[in-house]
Amino acid sequence: MLVNLNEVLSYTKVKKFGVGMFNGLSADFYEGLIDAAEQLRCPIIIGVADRFVDRIDFEMIAEVMIFLAKRASVPVCVHLDHAKSLKNIIRAIKAGFTSVMFDGSSLPFEENIKKTREIVEIAHSVGVSVEGELGVVGRGDWDFKNPEFYTKPEEAEIFAAQTNVDALAVAIGTVHGVYKGEPRLDFERLSEIRKRVDCYLVLHGGSGLSDDDFKKCIEYGINKINIFTDLTIAINNQLPEFIKQIEDLTPAIFERIREIVKFETIKKLKIFGSYDII
Repeated sequence: MLVNLNEVLSYTKVKKFGVGMFNGLSADFYEGLIDAAEQLRCPIIIGVADRFVDRIDFEMIAEVMIFLAKRASVPVCVHLDHAKSLKNIIRAIKAGFTSVMFDGSSLPFEENIKKTREIVEIAHSVGVSVEGELGVVGRGDWDFKNPEFYTKPEEAEIFAAQTNVDALAVAIGTVHGVYKGEPRLDFERLSEIRKRVDCYLVLHGGSGLSDDDFKKCIEYGINKINIFTDLTIAINNQLPEFIKQIEDLTPAIFERIREIVKFETIKKLKIFGSYDII
């Protein structure tokens, strides 16, 4: 069933667990994600990263995602991730997405508030949820020692109150992509943010964290966890050997991708405590 971000994350108020958000780019990938959620009986968020919107047939992919979400037997939110322009956010809303993220984290604080609030007003008027972001979630060579990159609890409180976002992505030491060192997460900072804001909290850069890291993040207040790199690594590691063993490539490859995604997603969702929810 197709729902918005608020509806999906509302289940975390009943049971403490993390809802998984997984970006993808193809029907077989999204089918694998939903297969995993249906097997575990949990809500799930399927997404597209904003950087791909202009590189793919976005409306066609959106149609596939929404079709799969509507026919699913568990709640599925369709989400645009890391949008930096109103143009793509409007495009996603018109395509039927139920959730959008405006990433204004690179903007000055007041400008981030202003633009996020404007997008919240537009999206909420048509029942679409909005995620905002404060702080910097970098790439693998992220500077863990720079305190300016972390989300400040006092700013998170102001941002959430003035924008009315449904969810807030916070920077506590995670990175996008592959870590080039050991993750050092600031759980005290996360705990303080959780005390100051009422909206849902989001962890980006989840790939590469340990099981204990995930569980502790959820314990300290994270409601939504974004994963992409771990799934693509699994596909890249397993698919070449599979291709060597088959003759009729096209249908077999799609089915194999679906199986790999399902298997890896189930592993993540179990770590997040996301099972037996529905």
